[in-house]
This record gives sequence, C-alpha cells and structure tokens, in this order.
Amino acid sequence: MTGGAGRPSIAETVQITDGFLRHAGRDFLIVFYTALRSLKLYPIENDQVQKALDDLAASTKHLLEVEKELEVRLQSEFIFVNSTRLRLDLDNYASFSHILSVFRQCGVGAVRIDEGVDRRQLQIFASLLLSYAAKEASPSVTLELGQKLVDAGVSFISIEPPLETEEDMEEEERQKEAAKRTYARSVAVTKEVINSIRLGRTANVKKVKRAVQAIVDQVLNNEASLVGLTTLRDYDEYTFTHSVNVCIFSVALGRKLGLSKLQLYDLGIAALFHDVGKSRVPLEILHKQSGLSDEEWRIMQAHPWLGVLTLFGLRGYGEIPYRGMIVAYEHHMKTDLTGYPKSVRPRSPSIYSKIVAVADGFDAATSRRTYQTVPIQPDEVLKEMLGNPRRGYDPVVVKAFINLVGVYPVGTCVILDTYEVALVHSANPDVSEIHRPVVRIVATHDGAILHPGFLADLAQRDAQGSYPRTIVKVTDPLRYGINVGDYFV
Repeated sequence: MTGGAGRPSIAETVQITDGFLRHAGRDFLIVFYTALRSLKLYPIENDQVQKALDDLAASTKHLLEVEKELEVRLQSEFIFVNSTRLRLDLDNYASFSHILSVFRQCGVGAVRIDEGVDRRQLQIFASLLLSYAAKEASPSVTLELGQKLVDAGVSFISIEPPLETEEDMEEEERQKEAAKRTYARSVAVTKEVINSIRLGRTANVKKVKRAVQAIVDQVLNNEASLVGLTTLRDYDEYTFTHSVNVCIFSVALGRKLGLSKLQLYDLGIAALFHDVGKSRVPLEILHKQSGLSDEEWRIMQAHPWLGVLTLFGLRGYGEIPYRGMIVAYEHHMKTDLTGYPKSVRPRSPSIYSKIVAVADGFDAATSRRTYQTVPIQPDEVLKEMLGNPRRGYDPVVVKAFINLVGVYPVGTCVILDTYEVALVHSANPDVSEIHRPVVRIVATHDGAILHPGFLADLAQRDAQGSYPRTIVKVTDPLRYGINVGDYFV
C-alpha cells in the first residue's frame, strides 16, 4: 500500500530503510574490519592499508549521504547500525566477530560518526582502537580513548561505554533456558523413538523432525548455549544424549561449512538417526562392560546396515530423507574405506557422512561409557582425530570442527599460569587467537571452588600488552571435585 499521490507508506519506508541499512551497514563493517586488519599487519604507507582506508572513507560517506548520521551499537552478541540489527551470516562471521571483540576490549558500546568526518579522522580512530584493544577493558580505558580522539582533533567521531542492562542479562538467561528446553525435549524424543523401534512399535517421526528443527533454529540463534549443553553427557542416558550431541555438533559444523537451513534440517535428522541400527543390537551386547567377543563384535558392526533397514521401515510414518540412510550406512566407513561395512567397490563417503563421523567420534571419545569409564580429554581427542590418518576422518572437516569448538573445546578443564582452574566457556571468534578461548574461572589459586565463577577472555591483554592469564595444561575436573555439567545448566 502507498500513501497519497503514489508516495510509499510509512511501513514501506521503514522496510526500504531497513533494507538499505542491512546492506550498507554490512558493507561498512566489512571494510572497517579490513582496515583494522591491514593497519595491524602493515605500516601506514602500505598500498593495502591505503586502499582499505579509501574503501572505509567511501563506505562511510555513502551511509552518511543517505542517513546523515551513523551509529554502530553493540548489544549482547548483536551489532546494530542506526537501530537496525545486522544479520550474522557465514560470509561476514569473521569480520563481525572481530569488531565485537575489538570494541569490547576497548570498552566501547557504541560509536557515533557524523557528517563532516574525513579519511584522516577514520584512520586515527582505527589506529587508536587497535592500540587500546591491547589493554584491559574498563570505564577508564573508554574515557581515555574518548579523550585521545578529542586531543587528535577527531571531532566527528565519538564513543560510548557499553550499556549493561537488566534486559540484556534477562535475554541471555532466556536463551540459556530455551537451549535447555530444546536439549531436554530432543533427548526425550530420541529415547521415545529408539525404545519404540526396539519394541517394534510405531515411531513418531514427526516429533523427531520438530526436535531437529528446534536444534537447527537454536544453533542459528545462539550456538554457544546449545553446544555448551553437550558437556552434560549423561552416563545412564548415553545412547540418547550421544545422538542429540552428535546432532548438535553436526548442525553447528554444517553451518560452519556453509550449508543452507534446509540442508541443516536434513543433516540434523541424519545425525540424530546415525546410530538407529543399534536399536536392533541386543542390549546385553550394547551395554557389555568387558571386551566384545568376535561374534558380538560382528553383530555390533552390523548396526550401520541395520540402521538403513530401520529407516526404510520408518518411511511409511513420515518422510525420512535418503541422505539419512546413507549417513547411517557410511558413518563408520572411514575416508579410505578401511572401516565398516566393507565396500565392494570404490566410493567416496558423502559430506554429511564425513560431518557426522567427526561429530560422532569426538562425542564418543570424550564421554564416559560402560566400556570406557575414563573419557579422553577433548584436546587430546582433537589431536588424535587430526594427526592419526588411521582414524579415517576427513582432515578438512576436522579442521573446520576445530575452528568451531576451538583447540580447547567447550567444557575442557584447564589450569592457568595464575594457578586458577577454569572451564572453557567458548572458542575465541578470532581464529588467530584460537589457543586463547573464553574461560570460566571455577577455582581460585588457593583451591577454593567458585560457582558460578566468572568469565575471562584469555585473548585480552593488559596495559603492558601482556596476557594476564594463559593455559598451562589440561586437567581432569574430577581431581578438583568439579562437575563440568553444573556450570552449563
């Protein structure tokens, strides 16, 4: 609908403005990120730096010509340009994450740029951000940075400290609660379906699809909340939590590799059903605590093709993508086909199978099971998956998984050079700082246990440019009486 004389309505005007800001705002942040990276790597005279600053000036001018003013504001994990929230996609993930990190390190919550700004002022602002990003974030750093801008004659750029509102904290809590509900429902649905198949009853495939849709939506909305819950790994419910964990890891990894939302749904269903063939393996073999005999191992190795038969049987109750059957069949084959089932002719496992194989291998190795009472530390598992070709994982997929979870995956218990004990909270979004995750300090240097503890970004530097905290080694949390799951629920 349009206004009088063919003019656009208010609603249409708002829609047009939002569309422009999403596009132009994204372009501005990408060139701003390029300028920051170039200034960090090269001297100011370098051609690449000069081009990056030219692009930044042009992008800023374009926005100001239309909008007259430009405000970039951080709120929680989101970036707003003139009150329009920018979408975080795979192609801009690195740039957005880096800008979020730099602004936080400088104690900047918002930047305002007004008409009249020139290339020189943008250059000074970017250079000051880089120098202050090496300091500990605090209100005094924000004030000092603001004063430096004034002293340098930067009159058309101003900064504000972040707004820590109750609303932000409530939103974070809501997202955590939503993640917990999604996880709990997914485990319950998986348990119901697997038990129904085992008993020969009709399985509710629609419930599975809804559960997978909720996982995909949650990963796209707040990946960290859901990935953090994979640390729970319930020993008594291993069969079901393992399937849900593999689904979460697979969807997050598929997103990292650029799959579309519809492809992530298909991948999620395939991942959740990857071990469905085990519902046809006798429980006494499945839960046996000692080693399996040759005959028992032969039965266990049959679960991939038993999974295909089971999924064919489920097609009558709801559409199961054929890709899910391929994943159930291939996820133990290995890239060189030395796994099982044995392939009679040459084949290349599908990308879905390669993704699920990595997610399955990681979660299985880091979990406590009937025949593996001591789980392997996550960082050791990743080293083995990447460094031992006999494990049969696709190295490109493993590297993408390491970029997703970090060198020290979520839930890893570490000792710092301050003698504090910490749990890895999230991977550092800046790939160049992948060895320095965000951690939760859960024990003081004198051994006092903290709950919930507090977060520390190991990539942050102090005023002297040094790292206040560094990981010394990985340790077993049980040695310190720490239950990892308590810190992620």
